[in-house]
Amino acid sequence: MKFTLVGLTSSAELQTLLFGVFAFIYATALASNLLLIFTICTCRKLHTPMYFLLINLSLVNVFSISVTTPKLLQTLWTHRNTISFYGCVTQMHLFLWCLGTELFLLSFMAFDRYAAICHPLQYTVIMRKEVCVAIAIAVWAAGIINSSVHTGLVLQLSFCNSNIIDHFYCDLPPLLKLSCSDTSLNEMMSFVADVFYGFCTCGLTLTSYCFILRAIFRVRSTEGKKKAFSTCSSHLIVVSFFFSSVIYTYKGIRPSPDNSLDKDKFVSLLYSVVTPVVNPLIYSLRNKEVKEALKTIIGKGRLLQRPQI
Repeated sequence: MKFTLVGLTSSAELQTLLFGVFAFIYATALASNLLLIFTICTCRKLHTPMYFLLINLSLVNVFSISVTTPKLLQTLWTHRNTISFYGCVTQMHLFLWCLGTELFLLSFMAFDRYAAICHPLQYTVIMRKEVCVAIAIAVWAAGIINSSVHTGLVLQLSFCNSNIIDHFYCDLPPLLKLSCSDTSLNEMMSFVADVFYGFCTCGLTLTSYCFILRAIFRVRSTEGKKKAFSTCSSHLIVVSFFFSSVIYTYKGIRPSPDNSLDKDKFVSLLYSVVTPVVNPLIYSLRNKEVKEALKTIIGKGRLLQRPQI
């Protein structure tokens, strides 16, 4: 069995234009995330818990955009928009894995900022190496467990009616919409996952920032407030952007009405394609330590390129 991905547009001219746009976005996402990982790994000054979590976030970004964008580029270039059933389920599985992992990572990054700002003297104990490694393993494991549950339930469904997916990649909501089986169990487990992720990720993030804001307001000097807030402003921007778009798409995970499908596809672009590009740019351009490390690496590169006399 094969599915047909409707994609973003049926216009051949627009497809050519979009191919160039998304090829540039994909290349930028890969280059910026890999450069950020390389910078953190090579600069000893950045070997801290915050940047260890940031490496994991960049890996998720590379993974997630590589799950959806290559197929989108193939569709835009060749105009072949079919995908096999197992290829579709695999894409859904991998993307849900990335999505769940990123949600947990962002929430633990908020906790890291809470520990750094509210408990600076105990920070190295709270976020010691063993804790950071345990967090990384836990978030990746939680993501794949959640994804495997949804994938296993989808594999039990029957698809005997339409095989047209009105999306540019295989996602859970449009697949449930196509099934001719009873999807009540899928929807129930999706609701359970929504509640679990909501309480765990949003709860940890909001709680951390409540304590952070309280600590910042207690700082008397304006300069001290600016310095404290600057350490978490980049993360706050990423969290607001990512969480809002994901919550919009996966609220209850019930099949969307037809008149909202185009809007759903646009919102999906935000967290599946745009976010992996925006994240490394925000964390590098708004982070003094990362910018200094990048300048050092670029400087060393220029020295190596100079001809020896």
